[in-house]
Amino acid sequence: MTDHLAPATEAQLLIVAESLLSRAGLCALLEERGCLVLDQVNGADLQRDLVRLEADLLVVDMGWDAEQMRERLTRIDKDIPLLALAAEDDNESLAPLLGLLRAFPCFALLLRDSAADTIVAALAALEEGLTVLDPRLIASLGAIMPDASPPLTNPLTVRENEVLQLLARGLTNRAIAHELGITQHTVKFHVNAIMGKLDAQSRTEAVVRASQRGMIVL
Repeated sequence: MTDHLAPATEAQLLIVAESLLSRAGLCALLEERGCLVLDQVNGADLQRDLVRLEADLLVVDMGWDAEQMRERLTRIDKDIPLLALAAEDDNESLAPLLGLLRAFPCFALLLRDSAADTIVAALAALEEGLTVLDPRLIASLGAIMPDASPPLTNPLTVRENEVLQLLARGLTNRAIAHELGITQHTVKFHVNAIMGKLDAQSRTEAVVRASQRGMIVL
C-alpha cells in the first residue's frame, strides 16, 4: 500500500461478499479512502438490494469458491459497473468469471490482495466507463480472451504499450518523455503509431478503444 491516499471515487458503492469478515474489511478499507459505502451484503438477494439502494457501483469479493457468487451475479440486471476481486489467477476459475463480467457495461477484475489505492483507482476508472485488468492477470487472461474483440492487425510494441499505459493516466507528451527517459519527439511518434494501430482519431479515443480491448492495466 502506498503512503499517500488515492483520491476517493464519488460513486455510491454496494459491497458484496459471502464472508462477513471480507465485507467488513472491504468496507473499512474503502471508507478509509473516502468512498461512500451504501451497504454490505452477502448477495443472497442481490437484485432486491440493488433496487433498494440504487448503488452506482458493485464491489464483489468472489471468495475462494467463486461458483456461488457467479451464480448470484447471473440473476441480477447487468446495467451497473462491477469491480470483481478474484482469489486466483488460474484459467479454470477466470474463464467463467470473465464470461460473466463481459455482460456488464464495464468491469474491473483485480486480485484480492490488491492495494487500497489500486482498488480505488479501478473504481474511478469504472466511473469513466473503462475496463480495468490487474496486470498480474494479463498472461492468464490472454489465453481465454482471444475473441473479446478482433485482434490488432499490427500489435503494439513493448514501448508503445508503455506509452499507452501512461496515456491512460492522463500524462502529457512531456511527462511521458520524462517518465520513460525518451524525447518528446519519440513520444509523439509512438502516440501516432498507437492511434494508427487502434484506428483512433485522438489520444482519448485510443485510450477508450484500448480499454474496450482490456489493454489498460493498473
